[in-house]
Amino acid sequence: MTKNRPAGGQVRIIGGQWRSRRLPIQDLEGLRPTTDRVRETLFNWLAAELPGARVLDCFGGSGALCFEALSRYAAYAKVFELQRGAAMQLKANLVTLKCDTAEVVHGDTLTLLRQGTAAGFDIVFIDPPFRKGLAPDCMALLSEHGWLNEGALVYVETESELGQLVLSGDWQLIKDKQAGQVSYRLYQYHGA
Repeated sequence: MTKNRPAGGQVRIIGGQWRSRRLPIQDLEGLRPTTDRVRETLFNWLAAELPGARVLDCFGGSGALCFEALSRYAAYAKVFELQRGAAMQLKANLVTLKCDTAEVVHGDTLTLLRQGTAAGFDIVFIDPPFRKGLAPDCMALLSEHGWLNEGALVYVETESELGQLVLSGDWQLIKDKQAGQVSYRLYQYHGA
């Protein structure tokens, strides 16, 4: 899916304190940064909630979502990334940005979520590799293991052919859009 990848292996931050900064990304199979158009819509949805928020990025990849959130004054971000090369690049990009309010954890997201957390998150990004069925499992583990604060906003990006996710009554669909082969949704969690 090269058409979504920025030219030259870079991702551009589109708003906030690091606006227009370009950061290198690893050229790894399955790495599909969220497009500028989709990110613009998402961060318009989240604008009022981001300052001071605790953010969890479940599938860090290029870092486009977590860096955008930090640029717009999220207080803290935790990023999970399975691929070692991508995790190392995310850490290097945090150094480049002189950002000490984020942590990159190399490991399998579902395994990490099963471990639980001492402090919940206000905003969560779920943009897993396509066609692996990870989004519903990820959402279940977030709620089962205390990752979500009451009223947390959870962004989910999936392949369009997946259709609607079947979720418990704790999840309320707030926004829903499609761009080409990508469906993206914003949920609010009410089960904490």
